[in-house]
Amino acid sequence: MTYYLPTHEYARVEGNIAYIGISRFAAEQLGNVVYVDMPEADDDVTAGEEFGAIESVKAASDLFSPVSGAVVEINEHLIDNPRLINEDPEANWIIKVEMNDPAELENLLSPEAYAEVCKAEKH
Repeated sequence: MTYYLPTHEYARVEGNIAYIGISRFAAEQLGNVVYVDMPEADDDVTAGEEFGAIESVKAASDLFSPVSGAVVEINEHLIDNPRLINEDPEANWIIKVEMNDPAELENLLSPEAYAEVCKAEKH
């Protein structure tokens, strides 16, 4: 299942692992992504707190973690080719996190609720 923050990050959950990235809506708003600032593997992230940044030709934006846990992997493909996020933001996650507390998922938006957030922002 995929969960969202109102700030447009997603957590696609498989077991105790959350693949974290930005939504298609966010990627479309940013335009061509030119750089992604990511934590190191083994760093800890905290739900609702900044873990990095993403830059496009239009803007720079902080990235917030939907869940707390340890970074088990970063998407190294994005170092040399950050535009992969524009091609398919949901397939090209930014970090993979082993969650400390899966109950935090209850605080996130469902795909349906997130779609309402996006609709409201378009108007």
